[in-house]
Amino acid sequence: MNTLDIYNLGTVPYEKALKYQENLLSKRIAEEIPDSLILLEHPPTITTGRKGNTEHLLVREEYLKKHGVSFVHSSRGGDITFHGPGQIVGYPILNLKDHGMDIRRHMRTIEEMIINTLGDFGIEGRRIDGVTGVWVKRSKIASIGIAIRKWVTYHGFALNASTNLDYFDLILSCGITDVRITSMENWLGNNKSVKMDDITQSVIRNFMGVFGFENFTLKGEE
Repeated sequence: MNTLDIYNLGTVPYEKALKYQENLLSKRIAEEIPDSLILLEHPPTITTGRKGNTEHLLVREEYLKKHGVSFVHSSRGGDITFHGPGQIVGYPILNLKDHGMDIRRHMRTIEEMIINTLGDFGIEGRRIDGVTGVWVKRSKIASIGIAIRKWVTYHGFALNASTNLDYFDLILSCGITDVRITSMENWLGNNKSVKMDDITQSVIRNFMGVFGFENFTLKGEE
């Protein structure tokens, strides 16, 4: 299939978005729908992956509740991370039988898409050997954590566009000591405001390019 279904959902609570993924995942496994990409933002949420270490949460859960931050144990891979407003989150629902059946290649392809998107805005993104994600110099700008069921992917990536980076002080991000977190807004400067719609369109274009899609269809909520 060369057509990608895209669901641009706006702001969605994390657990509701997970149910949305599960719905599309089941349909993709049954071959009822083509490959899909969910794009959205989350309210302030800290998640930890299947092998995440809760000791990497640096404050008590009571503190999070008091400050309106959700805490969720997730089925994705990876350690602890933050999602929130100003961050483009993407959940690809792809059948890897059509994309090489290689999980590492899939993650490297997502990294390539993010690097290409940053390049559209004059930001030089890069990989660091042995660590998943995308970096600008020594600062992390995008995280990736996926899951696979019957060779269909879910969960995905989070790109910091204009995210409030103070939230990352609440965690040991991705379990990496002394990691620095940055955003596109930081690198573009205050005189170049980041337009989320422009970044989203760049993500869509680059996602289609790296995964070989020729067309896309914008879909409403399932």
